[in-house]
Amino acid sequence: MSKVSLEGQVAVVTGAARGVGELLARKLSARGAKVALVGLEADALKQVSERLHSESDHWYADVTDHEAMARVAEEVKQRFGKVDIVVANAGVASGGPFVDSDPVAWRRVIEVNLIGSAVTARAFLPVLMESRGYLLQIASLAAITPAPMMTAYCASKSGVEAYAHSLRAEVGYKGVRVGVGYLSWTDTDMVRGADQDEVMRELRQRLPWPSNKTYPLGPAVDRIVAGIERRSSHVYAQWWLRGMQGIRGYLPGIIGAVGQREMRRFEPRLASVRTGLVGAGGAADEQERNPAAP
Repeated sequence: MSKVSLEGQVAVVTGAARGVGELLARKLSARGAKVALVGLEADALKQVSERLHSESDHWYADVTDHEAMARVAEEVKQRFGKVDIVVANAGVASGGPFVDSDPVAWRRVIEVNLIGSAVTARAFLPVLMESRGYLLQIASLAAITPAPMMTAYCASKSGVEAYAHSLRAEVGYKGVRVGVGYLSWTDTDMVRGADQDEVMRELRQRLPWPSNKTYPLGPAVDRIVAGIERRSSHVYAQWWLRGMQGIRGYLPGIIGAVGQREMRRFEPRLASVRTGLVGAGGAADEQERNPAAP
């Protein structure tokens, strides 16, 4: 599909206080889009908004709260007159053995990544239908291949991929295009937070090339912007992810066999793995739900 100019388009980005969301907002703004930032960190969102090149505003909201997101959708339309692009980017992650996982953190990963994405789409689809716009759901390499010690994250990203593919058929005839964005390990607070755990870092480094690398944020977001300009059904933030689609049917068996060997190797150290939400975004989410926590 040919590129659509972003000049004058209104883009909503959830999870926009940091990482992929922040840089995506900046790059969309640099191309002339008006940007609505949504997230839990009001001060950080305000700072991002103030640095953008184009007209922008920010909204404090938990993406899992349907009433809050419905209000945001209404206010964004009032503020800018329309909505052309929605990027469901908000996400959190946790790691560690499932049997020892923190049940609250595990559930929160599903709630934010999967339920929060659906809540975001439910809130904004009516205005996207009016504009014949584009919804980009950010997924992950974790949607394509399973990974030990990442049960919640893989489940949530597999879920949003399937949900977005299903939704595409429902709303396409109404003029709304739906895309799924795939990222491998990218240099964000979330990945750096996961790497602070020695076992998780070593386990990731033992993955086969090229999935064992951390990729720079800038080129990844450039590819996402290009996908938005084309209203692409599939957006790959790293070049090799497209090729993974052709072999994904073989990956559960391979990971099952290789993963058992690696888990046996790491078993004496598994008790030390932190099982809560990782990174600065995870800390902000936990602080929002438990304001009295240190």
